Amino acid sequence: MRTKLLILFFALFTAVSAYGQRFGYVDTQYILEQIPEYGQAQREIDRLSTQWAGEIEALQSEADGLQQAFEAERILLTEEMQTERQANIDAKRKEARELQIKYFGPQGELFKKRAELVKPIQDQVYNAVREVSRRRKLDFMFDKNGSVTMLYANDDNDFSDDVLRELGY
Repeated sequence: MRTKLLILFFALFTAVSAYGQRFGYVDTQYILEQIPEYGQAQREIDRLSTQWAGEIEALQSEADGLQQAFEAERILLTEEMQTERQANIDAKRKEARELQIKYFGPQGELFKKRAELVKPIQDQVYNAVREVSRRRKLDFMFDKNGSVTMLYANDDNDFSDDVLRELGY
């Protein structure tokens, strides 16, 4: 009996305390799409990504061409020449892999460039969200595009435009 009463009291306390909290949400993707600097940063990142992918693809194509030529001439080559050619092909493939890691790896150039160009904009958005939350006296602000699944949201609780105004857009 005592346990049931304790569970009932805890459930009632939790429901009452949750009722007094204020929630809101923003759509960070919508906000970022309204910021011209973010679009410029994304275009620069896309340009670099395409350029770097082209460099890697050129090295891989060169290695493939060397491999095809080697296969066609193999029977005419001495054992020493075959070993030398295969080493050149392997070196070209290794160079392509190393370049791929340099550009697109976890600590690669693309990661660094994204941090350099996009992180300051994201920090501005975060600070604006924090300011809007403070001014509106919200306890929690969710991101509609985040990992939290929002099955329903009343548009009255969408503060994305307030954040954009805070940012000056």
